[in-house]
Amino acid sequence: MRPVLHSDVTTAVRAVLARPQPMRAAFCARLLQEADWADRFVRRLGKTHPFWGNGTLMGAARAHPLAAEQTFDSPEYCTVFELVVRQLAARKTAKVL
Repeated sequence: MRPVLHSDVTTAVRAVLARPQPMRAAFCARLLQEADWADRFVRRLGKTHPFWGNGTLMGAARAHPLAAEQTFDSPEYCTVFELVVRQLAARKTAKVL
């Protein structure tokens, strides 16, 4: 996956928010995997993946329905934001070990 920026995270949060609550953790993991696969595709073939984009988390997230942008006043938004950041951190930690 390409380096993750704030805009990648907020777009991923919107994609995860568009899913029913019980599916969110699994869908978030799937998004991260899709971004990784797309990055590998781009590096190998030199073109964007037709579904998952350019290897960024935003590119993978934009391939799915997005919820409306929210603010941190929303507890649900905060919870999903935390989910995305925790899964990103877990992936980075796992790759270091």
